[in-house]
Amino acid sequence: MELSLAGRTALVTGGSRGIGKEIAAAFASAGAKVMISSRKADALAEAIATMDGEVDFCVANAGDPNGAEQCVARTVERFGSLDILVNNAATNPYMGALIDVDPPRAEKTVQVNQMGVLWWSQCAWRSWMNQHGGCILNIASVGGMSVEPGLGIYNVTKAAVIQMTKQLAYELAPTVRVNAIAPGLIKTRFAQALWEGAESTIAERLPLRRLGEVNDVAGAALFLASESASWITGAVLVVDGGTLVMPSGGVVS
Repeated sequence: MELSLAGRTALVTGGSRGIGKEIAAAFASAGAKVMISSRKADALAEAIATMDGEVDFCVANAGDPNGAEQCVARTVERFGSLDILVNNAATNPYMGALIDVDPPRAEKTVQVNQMGVLWWSQCAWRSWMNQHGGCILNIASVGGMSVEPGLGIYNVTKAAVIQMTKQLAYELAPTVRVNAIAPGLIKTRFAQALWEGAESTIAERLPLRRLGEVNDVAGAALFLASESASWITGAVLVVDGGTLVMPSGGVVS
């Protein structure tokens, strides 16, 4: 199956590293024009220097509605359309019990992980997709589908992303498809504290006996953004090496 995005424009938040960077590179290699965003211009410039194809960047904080609006407008101005939005950016400033999380870190987590998805989706819809159609892809987590210690507030926001995906799929159909990917533990710097020094031990607990790589998520994203997934909306594609089928629930991203 050839997955082509030729003639389309994609915007990927949190695109300077990790999963977002790999998705952007995969989309560009598949023929899409790609805009990536994050908070730091130097990291974005370094990222696009490693990619093939037509790629540009826009500096924006994923939790800032004004930044979202400016970056979406920049994408349409630069490339002439916005066919695919990938809401990938996330933050996790707090590790500990949900019952003990302080307001500033809880609010930051919700602002970026949950509300950011809504702000960027609204901007993409209003500026282009409501008239021309498109595809929105949200990066959630298997943590939003299970319970575990330490990542309570993060997982609550990811559960909200999953519900938001379904709600927007209903509201924006048939013009725009909206889907989510729920990764398990992926070997990224963002999740480094969860796997560093324990990779082999964690992998042995998983049915597929390895941790996820960023290309595992990028491949799923490419499929969901392509015409091969044209009859899929409101879905949550789990990419977790079998984490959720483990009796104990396994480990999550």
